[in-house]
Amino acid sequence: MSNCNTTCPYCGVGCGVTAAVDQDKVLSVMGDGNHPANAGRLCVKGTTLAETLIREGRLLHPIYQGAATQWDTALDLVAEKISTVRRKHGPAAIAFYLSGQLLTEDYYVANKLMKGFLGSANVDTNSRLCMSSAVAAYKRAFGADYVPCSYQDLESCDLLVMVGSNAAWTHPVLYQRIAAARKINPNKRIVVIDPRRTDTCDIADLHLQIAPGSDAFLFAGLLHYLQCSGLFDQGYIDQHTQGLDAALVAGAACDRSEVARQTGLTQEALEAFYQLFGATQNTVTLYSQGINQSATGTDKCNAIINCHLATGRLGRPGMGPFSITGQPNAMGGREVGGLANQLAAHMDFTPDNVDLVRQFWQATDMANEAGLKAVDMFRAAADGEIRFMWIMATNPAVSLPDSAMVRRALENCEFVVVSDCVGDTDTAAYADLLLPAMGWGEKDGTVTNSERCISRQRKLVTAAGEARPDWWMVTQVAQRLGFEQAFDFQHPAQIFREHAQLSGIENNGSRDFDISGLADMSEHAYDEMPPTYWPVPAASGTAAPITDGRFFTASGRANFIALSPVLPDAEPGIQSTLKLNTGRLRDQWHTMTRTGRVPRLMRHRDFFSVSLGPVEAMASGLAEGDLVAVHNTLGAVRALLHVEPDLPAGQIFSPIHWSSQFSGQACISGLIAAVTDPVSGQPQSKFARVSVSGVAVSCWGLLLTKALPVLPELGYWSRVAIPGGYLTLLAASVDLQPMAARAALLAPLLRHAERHTCYADSDSADFRDIGTTNGDLVYALYLNPQRRKLPAHDWLSGLFSSLRLAAPAGLLAGFDPDVPDKGRLICTCWEVGEREIDQALVAGVCTMEHLGERLRCGTQCGSCVPELKRMLQALEQDNAA
Repeated sequence: MSNCNTTCPYCGVGCGVTAAVDQDKVLSVMGDGNHPANAGRLCVKGTTLAETLIREGRLLHPIYQGAATQWDTALDLVAEKISTVRRKHGPAAIAFYLSGQLLTEDYYVANKLMKGFLGSANVDTNSRLCMSSAVAAYKRAFGADYVPCSYQDLESCDLLVMVGSNAAWTHPVLYQRIAAARKINPNKRIVVIDPRRTDTCDIADLHLQIAPGSDAFLFAGLLHYLQCSGLFDQGYIDQHTQGLDAALVAGAACDRSEVARQTGLTQEALEAFYQLFGATQNTVTLYSQGINQSATGTDKCNAIINCHLATGRLGRPGMGPFSITGQPNAMGGREVGGLANQLAAHMDFTPDNVDLVRQFWQATDMANEAGLKAVDMFRAAADGEIRFMWIMATNPAVSLPDSAMVRRALENCEFVVVSDCVGDTDTAAYADLLLPAMGWGEKDGTVTNSERCISRQRKLVTAAGEARPDWWMVTQVAQRLGFEQAFDFQHPAQIFREHAQLSGIENNGSRDFDISGLADMSEHAYDEMPPTYWPVPAASGTAAPITDGRFFTASGRANFIALSPVLPDAEPGIQSTLKLNTGRLRDQWHTMTRTGRVPRLMRHRDFFSVSLGPVEAMASGLAEGDLVAVHNTLGAVRALLHVEPDLPAGQIFSPIHWSSQFSGQACISGLIAAVTDPVSGQPQSKFARVSVSGVAVSCWGLLLTKALPVLPELGYWSRVAIPGGYLTLLAASVDLQPMAARAALLAPLLRHAERHTCYADSDSADFRDIGTTNGDLVYALYLNPQRRKLPAHDWLSGLFSSLRLAAPAGLLAGFDPDVPDKGRLICTCWEVGEREIDQALVAGVCTMEHLGERLRCGTQCGSCVPELKRMLQALEQDNAA
């Protein structure tokens, strides 16, 4: 057995991972204690990475129009289609849609082919949905896409303002670093700004529960307060900035009363925040999707940056405006020009930059203007303007807003190529050609995290089936198009060296991104490359940007941006009452193509649900667990209702993860209009107006199967992976009790079972059916008009993996004392359930430390700690009462 260091493929923290590998299999993973991002910490998603390396759902061979084909045939076909479309319709009819899941080397060759040799800049990425507003704001303020902070700043600052970020769930390792630093420095203050009370608020001194989308008012008001209170750093402003007067004029109306009116906060709460910010020199503002995913996201980011520029709070330890990205290689993609409005090496489409890249690449058909950004790209496909699209490592049919438009685009496009690890995504269903890509643990290259740290993602095991690296696919197509010399890459180290060399061409400190010091790296040095922060210029002694007050604008000064805050709204005509907010769950990632296959990651929040506050639920006549429809003029979803105690009236929250692989009518992006920020092109993915109504249910059901079930049309279904099979929750507005209805539901399962044991009670309309073969359970179906009378699904989830099969009578009863029911998982790392914790609390355990000693919960990644604390607090309140 050997240990190999690599990098986690999930969020933008970019944690180092040490994998134990034996006989071409990853046995386990743990945090890399020497990686600067995590120093050995790892969240539960990272901890379960070995469990994602399964063949289930993997795309193993090229597939053309539903049939397996050879790689040569597939690649010839891609080259032929590109050539034909380019000849008939021009370069603008071709588009690549990429992903922050790609490695930098994959990104680089895709951008080089499109922008340098096909003559089109229609290359964009799902990172457009994540951090493009932050990029645009940094460029407006600093003249470059330069993140001026590090993770150490989050620990060393005296005030941390977390806005639009539920880091406890979305960046848990970083959150735990912050929580640990808080214990060391008891004077450290943390402010959380979020319309919802999330687990991140567990460490907050102040939670500002602002109206959705009103962040720019809050920070414009902060700038106004700093001015009126004489708290500007006038020396820094005079020496290093420009444009303050215009910014002050634009925000002059944002006094405290106006900010209170727009944000819904009290003037006392505003005063507390403003005074704390004004009095604390070492301040970091950490912001994420709650800021970026807005029609005015760039202005919101600049409103934050303005406050840091006005107080000189950047370029020194423990201070700065810090955008935290969602994807592991969002920054790496930006470095090589992965956005449609960029060229490689952080260059833009200025004539000088275009000419520089053309000469370096020896490009035969260089794009000289920006291409279509993500939403516009799919609109163009829907309108017939884009005829060929290659989608790599992403699932836009679920993740992009107005998913009905995206699906029309995919249907309308003449030829769609999808290269991915899995073949059963919503997007793959529209592909003419599927290409099997290597996944994490199989591919080899680099990624760059949110603090500009380049890390190696290393090959651990042999690729499944005929999977290949994305860079190899693009290179092979490029060679077939006649560009052999420019794409003669045999190893990712060659691509990295070319990328590094380009970053230093005619740079000399004029551009922020420069890793030319790595351009001569040997293949061995590349293989052994440690985590490395950029810039790494070839010339030594170059002063660090921002730190020395040097910016990348024409004047060398940072720009204040004049902005007039506005509240969000949906497209005209959508006049629903509730404001929809979206976000991630603790144990899930994007559209669950990876995490959804790991049973224990599905047990914290299992079936698709949306959240309402108690006031809104009561006013709508709804209760916990009801089936509801959430709808507007764009579409509808059906979900279970979760009553979230602290969610304000007028708001509804939905997770983003569910697709047609995991639930029916659950694609929440179908309710979100494709409204974008005019500067960044980032969609407003966290705001929509919707209505909610209850859905009548005649029959509820739980279906336990070993094989993936094929279901008839139902009012609602949602499925989770469990050890050894699947558990599906069903709801129907028609009675499933009649034999014909049951037969339609069970028909696909009957042939897999030899023996059937049934129970039916006509008085209570209760029905149960158990199918076995050679004594092994094949399926179990439970139907009842009342959901609470169905067996506990946590108990059912453990049946296939239990040491002994429950007796048939126990299975029909839905209970067996020898098969334990842990309840909903609270601690996923150690698989500690809610019932186990309740039992420990009843037995007298009353502190976090004692819970950890007894059950180990809360002792690894820490993601469950806020929930454990709430359970302890509830016990204290019950005892006090």
